[in-house]
Amino acid sequence: MRTIRTGGTRELEIRKSRFICTLARTPSEADAVAFLSAHRRAHRDATHNCSAYVVGEHGEISKSSDDGEPAGTAGIPMLEVLLRRGLTGTAAVVTRHFGGVKLGAGGLVRAYAQAVSDTVDAVGVVELRPVVTVTVSVAHADAGRFLAALHGRGLHPADVRYGAGVDADVTVPVGDLDAFGAWAAEVTAGRAALIHGATGHIEVPV
Repeated sequence: MRTIRTGGTRELEIRKSRFICTLARTPSEADAVAFLSAHRRAHRDATHNCSAYVVGEHGEISKSSDDGEPAGTAGIPMLEVLLRRGLTGTAAVVTRHFGGVKLGAGGLVRAYAQAVSDTVDAVGVVELRPVVTVTVSVAHADAGRFLAALHGRGLHPADVRYGAGVDADVTVPVGDLDAFGAWAAEVTAGRAALIHGATGHIEVPV
């Protein structure tokens, strides 16, 4: 999974027409629809507010709108940029202020696609890698050695709790769960107890 690092806006001027692309992170279709609706209300004086979005864990939901531009010259080229970049959880709207010079179908396709592509480049892309929060329980006698080894491995617990024993919450990539379990057993001579908890994602710049 990939998505934009953050929302952002970038402006492109072509033959006196202004194409202002705004991107937003939208985890769900409802978020995408709400973002686009609010943007259109805020920019109702524009000639067009064309849009596209891709949402879903695997980008399975996608829609686009030409908003009055000739069919296929705006929304679809915008959507193709998002799909080609492998993005999901992302909505794009390009607000056009007509400058008096017609661009033709080909010119419009290139302008809307470039507006989105340039903005994606400007805000950046991250890869969403699935992770699991693993709670590792160890005895007090093993805690110091285990936590030191954990930091040496480049892992930093999100929380450490001291009670009858010591519990450390560690975020582990899904693909590394078996290796992490084996490593924890080795470091603690098999005395660690591991419980898999909440799932989530970490963001890695692409």
